[in-house]
Amino acid sequence: MAPAALLSRSRKAYAAMRPKTPSARPQPTLLTAPIELAGDWGRMLEGAADQVVERMRHACLDGVRLVSDRQPTRLRVDEHTSGTPAIWLHPDGSGMAWIIVDIGERDWSKLAYQFGHELGHVLCNSWQPDARPAPPCQWLEEAMVEAHSLRGLGRLARSWKEAPPFAGDNAFGDAIARYRQDIIDRYTALADSQGLTRDAAAWFTDHRGEIEMPALNPFAQAMSLTILAEYDRAPDCIEALGALNRWPGRSGLAIGEYLRQWEANCAELQASPRLPVRLRELLRIV
Repeated sequence: MAPAALLSRSRKAYAAMRPKTPSARPQPTLLTAPIELAGDWGRMLEGAADQVVERMRHACLDGVRLVSDRQPTRLRVDEHTSGTPAIWLHPDGSGMAWIIVDIGERDWSKLAYQFGHELGHVLCNSWQPDARPAPPCQWLEEAMVEAHSLRGLGRLARSWKEAPPFAGDNAFGDAIARYRQDIIDRYTALADSQGLTRDAAAWFTDHRGEIEMPALNPFAQAMSLTILAEYDRAPDCIEALGALNRWPGRSGLAIGEYLRQWEANCAELQASPRLPVRLRELLRIV
């Protein structure tokens, strides 16, 4: 054998004997980031709230392509005994998304619902210190994350009936489904009374001043059902939420520019633009 061939073989043998460098650990995603509980959970069974939160996270995110480049490395779910659910914007430089809930003892439907809504805000990149909600487009994010929670509740109800987290508790899946349907019934009545179901563009024009109030107001509640229908019709459109709020001004832009920025960010992250395009069509935004 020629000396060059011997040298080549010896290099290969040496390379094979060297210890392999461990591959870098994959970065956590919103679906895999560890969850910690904080606050006052009362006399709940140990580990029960953890299981409900984890099951709801999977109900909301399983099958959703997570495209955001701003996903947290861990989640904190903090139970308060008063106040409203929220994202706590903490300027400590950490990668933790901090979700606040306010539920009754062992009120699993309410916990899943509140957590699913706030998890939707995290999905929309609204968990870092600069993520303060602002008009005129915060209502639209509220509608989208409310739909995100309602979709998750439906999936949670089905999975709970098939394989409950607590032994023999299959029937509670029906309670979750009723809790969800009660919300949908209220929002359906709102949508009908506001005129949304007849003509979404006229609804937006006629009520714009009230619609653009930065909260889950009655108009955002009504719109959440329209968005829920889009999620059900084309589940891949949910991935577009991960492209939200990656631009200066966030929800403070006028809706036309807001949708343009969103579509551009979908293109940048190679996410489906179906949802912003559909909303532009529905509301006739040019």
